[in-house]
Amino acid sequence: MKTVLMVAEKPSLAQSIAKILSRGSLSSHKGLNGACSIHEYAGTFAGQPVRFKMTSVCGHVMTLDFLGKYNKWDKVDPAELFSQAPTEKKEANPKLNMVKFLQVEGRGCDYIVLWLDCDKEGENICFEVLDAVLPVMNKAHGGEKTVFRARFSSITDTDICNAMACLGEPDHNEALSVDARQELDLRIGCAFTRFQTKYFQGKYGDLDSSLISFGPCQTPTLGFCVERHDKIQSFKPETYWVLQAKVNTDKDRSLLLDWDRVRVFDREIAQMFLNMTKLKKEAQVEATSKKEKAKQRPLALNTVEMLRVASSSLGMGPQHAMQTAERLYTQGYISYPRTETTHYPENFDLKGALRQQANHPYWADMVKRLLAEGINRPRKGHDAGDHPPITPMRSATEAELGGDAWRLYEYITRHFIATVSHDCKYLQSTISFRIGPELFTCSGKTVLSPGFTEIMPWQSVPLEESLPTCQRGDTFTVSEVKMLEKQTSPPDYLTEAELITLMEKHGIGTDASIPVHINNICQRHYVTVETGRRLKPTNLGIVLVHGYYKIDAELVLPTIRSAVEKQLNLIAQGKADYRQVLGHTLDVFKRKFHYFVDSIAGMDELMEVSFSPLAATGKPLSHCGKCHRFMKYIQAKPSRLHCSHCDETYTLPQNGTIKLYKELRCPLDDFELVLWSSGSRGKSYPLCPYCYNHPPFRDMKKESSRQPWSTLRTWAQVRSAPSGAE
Repeated sequence: MKTVLMVAEKPSLAQSIAKILSRGSLSSHKGLNGACSIHEYAGTFAGQPVRFKMTSVCGHVMTLDFLGKYNKWDKVDPAELFSQAPTEKKEANPKLNMVKFLQVEGRGCDYIVLWLDCDKEGENICFEVLDAVLPVMNKAHGGEKTVFRARFSSITDTDICNAMACLGEPDHNEALSVDARQELDLRIGCAFTRFQTKYFQGKYGDLDSSLISFGPCQTPTLGFCVERHDKIQSFKPETYWVLQAKVNTDKDRSLLLDWDRVRVFDREIAQMFLNMTKLKKEAQVEATSKKEKAKQRPLALNTVEMLRVASSSLGMGPQHAMQTAERLYTQGYISYPRTETTHYPENFDLKGALRQQANHPYWADMVKRLLAEGINRPRKGHDAGDHPPITPMRSATEAELGGDAWRLYEYITRHFIATVSHDCKYLQSTISFRIGPELFTCSGKTVLSPGFTEIMPWQSVPLEESLPTCQRGDTFTVSEVKMLEKQTSPPDYLTEAELITLMEKHGIGTDASIPVHINNICQRHYVTVETGRRLKPTNLGIVLVHGYYKIDAELVLPTIRSAVEKQLNLIAQGKADYRQVLGHTLDVFKRKFHYFVDSIAGMDELMEVSFSPLAATGKPLSHCGKCHRFMKYIQAKPSRLHCSHCDETYTLPQNGTIKLYKELRCPLDDFELVLWSSGSRGKSYPLCPYCYNHPPFRDMKKESSRQPWSTLRTWAQVRSAPSGAE
């Protein structure tokens, strides 16, 4: 009997798909790596009885990295990383032994069906799996097809069974576009990051950042935040004046009128208009109008809109929202959460998805009414050709999901119901008044049919007082006319939702990577997340962006990255050559890198204003073995010791505390020993700052986590060795 190996992207997905395809009759056991399970069952494939083996990977099997010495910052000029440095694919998580695991499970199999996520990254993982498995599979006879690709958008019985019935092939062009992006980001990011990290950490002690990183997507993302900060800082408020009038409609009611001129910036002119109107006791109706208007139901939900709403309305950061959505997807509650599409395909079963919600305690009544009266066809959105919009696949309750998972699921479901509901209809009434020579207006809205706002009440038309019935020529008593002094206000810091919109507009990142780029600038202390999830740049973030603008604005503007993303998409479509795109882009950034290095003094001038030099930072701790003066301990990340007399800096183990160790000195170089501790009950060990940075013995790795222990053992050997022994 032949064997079919099937591979999904995550263990939970593998289990769900296997249960659907086997109809529950399967046996399961753990694989050799302990992280992935194998689910086996009997069935038919290509018209013959076979044994199915369903398993998974855990995301990417491989990652791209430099070879040998090119991973060592001190050994290689960063400029070499653009072209001379060879790269290789390494296991993304060596502890999982994923390649060996796949080979063990794939050995002797006859067919492979790839159930990886249906996006560019998933396509890339397909070929990582094939590289591991194809060499150990049974050889095909007579050109028989052995590699198949399943394409699906949700973990439902219908979608999974349809995918199994319509197997295709993995897309090599899409996989190549991911390879190109990985290599570009690795070479460009590492070159700039290594240079500027070494340069500035060697000069300033209070940067409080262990890595001063550059990223082709990350840096323009930060640029948007700093651009808004600059607008706030340069904003000069202007004073302006408005007239406000109030008229009585009857004994108990009055109407507040808005001035048609809106505002004026000259107080004397505003005073003149006030003088001309405040003497008038009556306001005459100039015109009335009533118009029926509609507030459109939302477009179907895609990833970017989901992330925007999660941040602005649910208080969830993009990275957390994406992780939550992925869990809901793998558990079968929603469709695939990475999609650029806002248009449902013609054959999408909208009624079937809606029926899933017919007994839900929160919206059952509305869903049943929609099903009885007939759903409204969703608005025609954008079809990106990837996955259908994000849609609830089965009903769930708050008790079932809980916390953020429930809040995100509830929004996705309400949004879906809204897309098949009717538009909100309301009547807008407007009355124009004349008081003396000046015109004033008031307006009101009356809801005629709530439509989709019944399920999305936060989108409802705000309640306003109904206007009195009147006609042209009618008069009302003026109770008050006054002049108000106001000031223009600066824009606020960008919210995550606004930043996501800018990134989408300018083509920075993809629906999958946008949350990662935003998370990076937060984690690296370039911005802080303030109230309302607004992103406020730190001093370091501001100086970096201003420095890029000063040297080469294209490093921070979105234009180049947007152009690169278009080229990557052309690779995915088979319309551009992978090698040509890679070579041209690296050549452009290599020239920019050389200019950046030659012009770094321009950024350094900005750094000097905001940060303190190493010599003026930290507190004296231990003696230098060369000049015997005190070295200063700089606690800000990355923690290090600096000797201002020798102008030497020594890195230290991170994420712990450092103190003097018994005033003992290293027998090799006379540097005073320090004690590193990871916590009150954690491990601790003494080390020599010089030996830690310059390993004195062969085969001792610089800054290895075990190196201080090795150094200590070697000292013991040196001290206990007979006289004259090596």
